[in-house]
Amino acid sequence: MKKSASVPAYISAAPPAVQKKLREMRAIIRTVAPKAEESISYGMPQYKHNGVIAYFAYTKEHIGLYIPPPIVAQHAGALTGYSTSKSAVRLPLEKKLPTALIKKLLRARMQYNARQSS
Repeated sequence: MKKSASVPAYISAAPPAVQKKLREMRAIIRTVAPKAEESISYGMPQYKHNGVIAYFAYTKEHIGLYIPPPIVAQHAGALTGYSTSKSAVRLPLEKKLPTALIKKLLRARMQYNARQSS
């Protein structure tokens, strides 16, 4: 995958079957964090407001939603059924994006960032 200069370019460079889900992920993030600065960092779309909120990226099998710790650990109960790591939730491509869960995680990170910056 070649480096993209913008989030729209990143999405456009993805396989056609994945683009719709990536656009949906972007829309979810922008709905929850309309003031977030959107950029490409580490080769992935990144969203920042009072610190990093989230990144996302696609692979052949999933879309990774990367939220800095401790959010994934704090919501482990809601993430059963998903492959996770310290800062990642892997959302299988063959399943619908869990919009409500994604919004919950993003809101939690935004609240965490707000507490850290005050």
